[in-house]
Amino acid sequence: MSSQTDTISTRTIVLGTLVVLLAMGVRATFGLFMQPMGLAHGWGRDVFSMAFALQNLVWGVACIFMGILADRYGSGRTIALGALLYMLGMIGTRFATDETTLYLTAGVLVGLGQAGTTFPVILPVVARAVPPAYRSTAMGIASAGGSLGQFAVVPTGQALITGMDWPGALWVLSLFVACAAPLAYFLRGRPQSQSGPHQSLASAVRQAVRHPSFHFLFWSYFVCGFHTAFITLHLPAFVTDGGLTAGQGATAVALIGLFNVLGSFYAGKLGGKYSKKRLLAVVYFMRAFGILLLLAVPLSSWVLYVFAAWMGLFWLGTVPLTQGLIGQIYGLRYAATLSGIVFLGHQLGSFIGVWLGGYAYAKTGNYDMVWWLGVALAVIAALLCLPVREQPVTPVEARPVSA
Repeated sequence: MSSQTDTISTRTIVLGTLVVLLAMGVRATFGLFMQPMGLAHGWGRDVFSMAFALQNLVWGVACIFMGILADRYGSGRTIALGALLYMLGMIGTRFATDETTLYLTAGVLVGLGQAGTTFPVILPVVARAVPPAYRSTAMGIASAGGSLGQFAVVPTGQALITGMDWPGALWVLSLFVACAAPLAYFLRGRPQSQSGPHQSLASAVRQAVRHPSFHFLFWSYFVCGFHTAFITLHLPAFVTDGGLTAGQGATAVALIGLFNVLGSFYAGKLGGKYSKKRLLAVVYFMRAFGILLLLAVPLSSWVLYVFAAWMGLFWLGTVPLTQGLIGQIYGLRYAATLSGIVFLGHQLGSFIGVWLGGYAYAKTGNYDMVWWLGVALAVIAALLCLPVREQPVTPVEARPVSA
């Protein structure tokens, strides 16, 4: 690459990583607000769980439309819009005094904001900025930004709640996500038309949804969302139920983020050398092992921290591998849109995970059923990854018509 191209690529990776860091870091703090906001307003865990579940569902559905906006009108506008909506959602959550307002702010607005500032929009920008040989590694770096944000912002959020109470903490965190808006200027641009036959957006989507591998990726990503959303929201409460402190719960969530900086980076790096689908299967099998470890051993601070570190290694490693497979199989022209569709699967899993956690706790007083379901789903996801065909598909318009 020329020095100018090299500079642009580096800038895109760094700033894209920073946007993901801010967006995902703030998202990871929501579990910290469950108990203080619940006490302040008389809400049970099921209410906050529903708000977070709605947030994940809106995030997933909106990712499709944010992907279309990015592919047609440019990623910069999409990221700026997402940052604005995210900030308004955080501020609105501060003033929510009833369940409906909570659902509209922490649920709908924040979900819309996350759709424009996270992986389905950012990773295609990063992938297009580097040569094919470096794409998987670059996406691993950007994905690690989400984990680094979790490591840095969750303890910050806990400190803000302790020092300023939860309303002040929400104000500060809303400023964090607002910082993503000016960065959008440097991430602007639209995907260039690829050489070869033209393929429309509608044609690309039809071709993908008729391809079996697209469904395998969709439903394995569902399981990823189930795990990450359930653990992010409910682990702090699970920890305090087990006799540990809220601070230890926040530390565990932060540790997941810290260890996933390594996990995401090396998942991307290894994905550039080895079969991405086999690496994905390994990630899901290792998650099942980690949850079994937590269930098999009496809870203590060290057991919690070992679990957090282990899960962290396999936390968002699914992202560069799944996104990498989408680009590898279906190309980069409509990668944001196709990534958004697959990410909907992730967010459907997130919706079920956080809602089921709150429902199970309300009915049984514990999370045991959800943990065991997480083990079973991890095994299923690993098996779903194995039949994925990694070879690129030929755009339908490129196929010669038989005489």
